Amino acid sequence: MIERYDAIVIGAGQAGPPLAARLGAEGLKTAIIERKLLGGTCVNVGCIPTKTLVGSARAIHMARRGGEYGFSAGEVKVDMKAVKARKDGVVRQSNDGVSAWIAGMKNVSLLWGQAHFTGPRMLEVGGRTLQADKIFINVGGRAVVPDIPGVKDVPYLTNSEIMEVDEVPEHLIIVGGSYIGLEFAQMYRRFGSKVTVIEKFDKLLPREDEDVVVEIRAILKREGVEIFLGAEDLKVSKSADQINVNFAGKSIHGSHLLLAVGRIPNTGDLGLKEGGIAADPRGYITVDDQCRTSAEGVWALGDVNGKGAFTHTSWNDYEIVAANLFDKDQRKISDRIPCYALFIDPPLGRVGMNEAEAKESGRRLLAAKMPMTRVGRAREMGETQGFMKVLVDADTKELLGAAILGLNGDEVVHSLLDVMYAKQPYTTISRAVHIHPTVTELVPTLLGSLKPFAA
Repeated sequence: MIERYDAIVIGAGQAGPPLAARLGAEGLKTAIIERKLLGGTCVNVGCIPTKTLVGSARAIHMARRGGEYGFSAGEVKVDMKAVKARKDGVVRQSNDGVSAWIAGMKNVSLLWGQAHFTGPRMLEVGGRTLQADKIFINVGGRAVVPDIPGVKDVPYLTNSEIMEVDEVPEHLIIVGGSYIGLEFAQMYRRFGSKVTVIEKFDKLLPREDEDVVVEIRAILKREGVEIFLGAEDLKVSKSADQINVNFAGKSIHGSHLLLAVGRIPNTGDLGLKEGGIAADPRGYITVDDQCRTSAEGVWALGDVNGKGAFTHTSWNDYEIVAANLFDKDQRKISDRIPCYALFIDPPLGRVGMNEAEAKESGRRLLAAKMPMTRVGRAREMGETQGFMKVLVDADTKELLGAAILGLNGDEVVHSLLDVMYAKQPYTTISRAVHIHPTVTELVPTLLGSLKPFAA
């Protein structure tokens, strides 16, 4: 027996529930299918729990810094079980919110199970056969387990498993020096672990400008995070209660191992071939500028389409699909300006092009840079690490990119991003009157110091 729907959404991650809600509100009989956890990576093992842990780690760090602010909190003792319980409570609240939202949707049914295509716009879920004119794939991704010799013989953690840790590791070894790895490195160092980061390449965060990377590394080293770069030919093994990581003649011994070397899409068991859906060699589903796949009536949103690896890009995919389907608004992925943050403390907020991309564009460039030591609010708060910098097209005066590594950098950078979307010249900001004392008020001063970019 075939169960027929007008629309099916596979996956209840960031883009799935709002899309299901819109489909149902438009009168379409809709099914949303989830095999494990409502809310996907962000709610359960990604943004929300990790930033909750970052919040606990910052509070602990600030308590230890009390002397700088004129008080003493005494000996700071970390209760990791309590830290985890706080995280679990925040996750539960978010998960319950998604559950209640879906339960209240009109014309939407929630189905549990693994979905896979058996033919064009035909799915099997737990022995049930479903068919729909429109199918939306939103199945997310998971951590890569690298093919390191010995890795299958040692206990290891990914960003998902580390969410269940309720003790402070004696020595956390992190393989991978990119965004996820560095956030956990600082977090667990503040919890009290010895932390070692081992990166295969010669540079942390290869997407970032060299001065940004140098300062981030310095921030982490000031807190006692040990970092090794160029760690080729990694091997891991276990001896007694220790995990051993060997590379280039070095041997690091730790109590816990976190693998943070990237993510892959959850498409291997989806039956893409049977559904006539094209994907690249890594498993990312091929889509056009409006999230349509190669199969008629099938769209792919979020991490699986390889067009963004963030919660905010997944949500934007939903907005693009809904706008094209129902609002006669031809929104496109290519209209999106890259933006993201690295949530160490202080955070990095990044928008638009980096220096290499700006140079490759062939434009005449203006650039400016300002240390956070010049920002009154940063001095007042005792948070003067980092800097702000910006790139501008010398001819059009439009902002091309910015990096704000410092106090509230993940928030301040939006003042630049919004002007970039408006396609207004940088003078729109430089002539604005901002509130004092804030970090953002120094952005006009930064823009006032623009000079021809020196490569």
